[in-house]
Amino acid sequence: MRIRATVAVVSGALALSALTGAAAQAAPGPDRERPAPPTAQSVFGGKATVKGQGFKAAAAPKVSKVTVNGGKDIVLGTTKLKTVTVSITASHASGIGDAYTYLWHGSTPETADWLIVPNEEYASCKASSATTSTCKLTVTIDPQWDLVNDLAGSWNVVTAAQAADESDFVWNDKGAKTRVQRASRLDVNATPEPVKKGKTLTVKGTLSRANWDTWKYAGYTKQSVKLQFKKKGAASYKTVKTVKSGTKGALKTTVKAASDGYWRWSFAGTSTTPAINSTADYVDVK
Repeated sequence: MRIRATVAVVSGALALSALTGAAAQAAPGPDRERPAPPTAQSVFGGKATVKGQGFKAAAAPKVSKVTVNGGKDIVLGTTKLKTVTVSITASHASGIGDAYTYLWHGSTPETADWLIVPNEEYASCKASSATTSTCKLTVTIDPQWDLVNDLAGSWNVVTAAQAADESDFVWNDKGAKTRVQRASRLDVNATPEPVKKGKTLTVKGTLSRANWDTWKYAGYTKQSVKLQFKKKGAASYKTVKTVKSGTKGALKTTVKAASDGYWRWSFAGTSTTPAINSTADYVDVK
C-alpha cells in the first residue's frame, strides 16, 4: 500500500501557528529554525532503494516535463501571499499514481537556506494515456515568513512521481528551476506641462522594489533605466537615453521638447527583480 508519511514542515502563514514564545517574535523570513527537507522515503514510503535523492532506475517513472507558475518567474511584494502551481508530466508502464514537489534555495536540500512544501498531501493527476499523466500541486509563498532579500533569485524544484502500481518512483532534487523575485515599481513625471517647443523638459521618476527584510518598498539604486518616448499617433516607444538610478532609486534627466507624446521609464530587470515599464506621462508641446 502506498504511504504518504507526515512531513514535519510548515510553510507560509501556517508557520505562525507552529511557533511559540520568542520564536514567534523572530525577524521576518527563515531566521527561525530551518525545517528538515522531505525525502523520497518520507513522502512515498516505497519499496525501491533510494540511492541519494536523485535516484533513477530503469523501471522507475520518467518525468518528461515540469512547469512552475506557468513558466513565469514568481514575483512577490511585501505582504500578499502567492500560490503557485507546479505541473509534472511523467510516464510509467502501469501509469502514474502520484507526484510530489517542493521548492528550495541553497546548495543541497540538507543545507538549504529555506524550503517550501506543497499545500496538498496528494497531487491531482490527469491521465493523457494509459501510461502518462500530468500531476499538479500548489505551493503558497508568504513574503513575510518565507522570504528575506538574500533568497531572491534562482530556486530549485524537486520533481518526483510514483508509479500507479506503487512498484517504483523517481525523485530528483534538481528536477527544475524557478526564479523568485522582489516585485518592482516604477513611476514617471515630466514637467512642465504643457511645454513650449524647443524648451527643456525635465523627466523624473523612482525605481523601487520590495524589501523582504523590512516589508516595505525601497529604492533600487545603480540600475540602468531607459527613458522612452512615443510620439502622438505612433505605434511604439523609442529609447531616448539611459540613466542610472541614484539615491533611493531616483531618476532624473532633461530633454528638448519637440512634439506631443508620451514619456515613460523602462527597466529591463535583473535576476532578482522583474522588468517593468512605468505608466505613460503625456506632454502637450505648444
